[in-house]
Amino acid sequence: MASEESIEVKFRLADGSDIGPKRYSPTITVGSLKEMILSQLPQDESNGPKTINDMKLINAGKILENHKTLAESRSLVSEVPGGIITMLVVMRPPMPDNNHGYGQMFVIPNANSPRVKAIYLALAVLTWYR
Repeated sequence: MASEESIEVKFRLADGSDIGPKRYSPTITVGSLKEMILSQLPQDESNGPKTINDMKLINAGKILENHKTLAESRSLVSEVPGGIITMLVVMRPPMPDNNHGYGQMFVIPNANSPRVKAIYLALAVLTWYR
């Protein structure tokens, strides 16, 4: 009966490999799932995530929040009853270790142009929020 209540999930990594599928309790938090994924990733990679905040889980086009449970994060519209839920794992690359902040990551040609400033500002925000 416990297996009927559990939710079967697999995690798709950027390289196309999968972690799982495995059954989880509906009460497990997204943050706990991220910790489990982080523990299964190779630790010798210098460009891998260091904390759960360096990765995002996406299900049915939604970025899942760390404090929500698996049951709260489900998308019943896109799921097949009894099927495996596939969640995408997106990892933020490590930020450069310089003390210049985010603004120094971009070289702005013709910085006097408002259009160019707006484009580069949008790119900086998207790169940081990724």
